[in-house]
Amino acid sequence: MQFDLNGKVALVTGGGRGIGKNVSLMLARNGSDVALCGRTQETLDETAAEIREMGRQAWPIVADVREYENIKRFVAEAAEAAGRIDILVNNAVYSVSAPFDEQSDENWQQHIDVKLMSYIRCAREVIPHMKAQGGGRIVNVTGMTARIVAALRPTNGVVNAGATNFTKSLATHLGPDNITVNCIHPGMTVTDRMRGNFERRAKDAGVSFDEIAAQTIVEIPMGRLIDPDDIANAVLFFCSPMADIVTGQAIAVDGGSGTAVSY
Repeated sequence: MQFDLNGKVALVTGGGRGIGKNVSLMLARNGSDVALCGRTQETLDETAAEIREMGRQAWPIVADVREYENIKRFVAEAAEAAGRIDILVNNAVYSVSAPFDEQSDENWQQHIDVKLMSYIRCAREVIPHMKAQGGGRIVNVTGMTARIVAALRPTNGVVNAGATNFTKSLATHLGPDNITVNCIHPGMTVTDRMRGNFERRAKDAGVSFDEIAAQTIVEIPMGRLIDPDDIANAVLFFCSPMADIVTGQAIAVDGGSGTAVSY
């Protein structure tokens, strides 16, 4: 299989930590230069340094994607520095693990702005660059709550379902421009956000963190939690020549834990 991304430039939101960091490193490992944004300069710089150690170029840009002007600046600075944009990985996320009764309007709005609206706006800004060079790839990292209901993640479900619908709609719209748009639903992935979710579940159930982790693993047919590199591998596939004709698709990377039948 060929995953050659030499000469490509990728933009990754939330690229300094968690899944975004692993995605940034995976794309660089396979030849892409990477512009990454997030809210913390230190983590962005650390990830950029690892990318440069691979011999690839990296541009860490502090940008809070809740604000449209920051998105415009991120894309403009990346395009000016790199000279082109081939790949966009929408990965930024905001999430509070709590039941519906504890989710404030602010929580709802923050999640909508960080994930759904930033995905829409980032796509809007990169599309002219991709059209000008004859094509590109957009990958939206959403979540399994697009397909299931989770008691402590009501905002995730609404936002992820919206981002998934947006993926399909945009793929149809951009097909004639040779721009593919696909979506990945991570399962229980080992990140700080997952740990926060487990801590809340443990508190509500009156059990330990380890017990919640063990219960979760039992529900995963593959018998382990998802590693961020598992998600990065799926992103790599969508961005590679192997997926030239694949668009409008949503793939769950969940170890088989999802029980919904999706056609």
